[in-house]
Amino acid sequence: MRGLQIGDLTVELPIIQGGMGIGVSMSGLAAAVANAGGVGVIALAGLGMFEPDGAKNFKEANIRALKSQIQKARALTRGVLGVNIMVALTNFDDLVKASISAGIDIIIAGAGLPLSLPQHLSKGSKTKLVPIVSSGRAAKILCSKWKDQYDYLPDAIVVEGPKAGGHLGFKRQQLDNPDFALEKLLPDVLAQVKYFEETYETEIPVIAAGGIYTGEDIKKIMDLGASGVQMGTRFVTTEECDASSKFKQTYIDSTEEDMEIINSPVGMPGRAIRNDFILKIRAGEKRPVKCPYHCLSTCDIKTTPYCIVAALINGRKGNFFNGYAFAGSNAYRATKIVSVQETMESLVKEFKEAVLKP
Repeated sequence: MRGLQIGDLTVELPIIQGGMGIGVSMSGLAAAVANAGGVGVIALAGLGMFEPDGAKNFKEANIRALKSQIQKARALTRGVLGVNIMVALTNFDDLVKASISAGIDIIIAGAGLPLSLPQHLSKGSKTKLVPIVSSGRAAKILCSKWKDQYDYLPDAIVVEGPKAGGHLGFKRQQLDNPDFALEKLLPDVLAQVKYFEETYETEIPVIAAGGIYTGEDIKKIMDLGASGVQMGTRFVTTEECDASSKFKQTYIDSTEEDMEIINSPVGMPGRAIRNDFILKIRAGEKRPVKCPYHCLSTCDIKTTPYCIVAALINGRKGNFFNGYAFAGSNAYRATKIVSVQETMESLVKEFKEAVLKP
């Protein structure tokens, strides 16, 4: 299993831990993954809710929590650290600027195309910019825009397929369409990226994400040309994951049939683990909604049946009467809670075994 090079950053293993918001991947998980040779990622969505004044001063609390989490992670590791920032967040620009100021190694930005992301780089900044796309067309549009307006190309690109957890960059009818499978999307993105690599004599690693769970999965997708992978679900059932034990246990207790596609209040389909809360919402039961956060530009408080931020943080705490857990398509395969180091060692072992298969 070869390493991953992102600009001048050398990552021992080609594994980026997916950013899982509302407190699932914070400094604890990110530092452990970085120590084990991957890229540890702190998700910034909803981070301010863990501050005492999170409901009253949501945006200020987010910046404070961001800086605190990066500091905590830095104290625990010398490895490569990143943050995941959703473009749909109303304070996206502020979070980007604060992350760069804090000296984060990598910014991974998705849930919308981050077309103006390079404008926030300051002179001498070493932060790498890694957008998430869901098609070759999106990769072409983004690379063209960045080069034309900022004379900058992505330091890497993540292509995320429809088997990922949480919010998905696809229409509902595309999720089970073979034409939109990650294995189909990757070659298209690689072809578009190759043009910019050759034209501007640079390297743009393409990272594959969505439904990758084992070392064998990593080998298969890297054989198709990916430079590395992004994985979230596999790291949820680790000791260092920042979510509650009840949150982790719901992965272990789930079945394949429990993997549910929901219509998120933010206007995108999402993948979650089915529970009574989801069934009640599907049946049309409207929950009382208040919005102290105004965190997502695509969420309409007048029409939404519930606050997704509140539902996800309840799930993160293990309160599934009032919430649920986002999860990738392979969440049901989890059987026990182990350390991040054991998880990484298992992935390397599975990869090697796949290499030796006839």
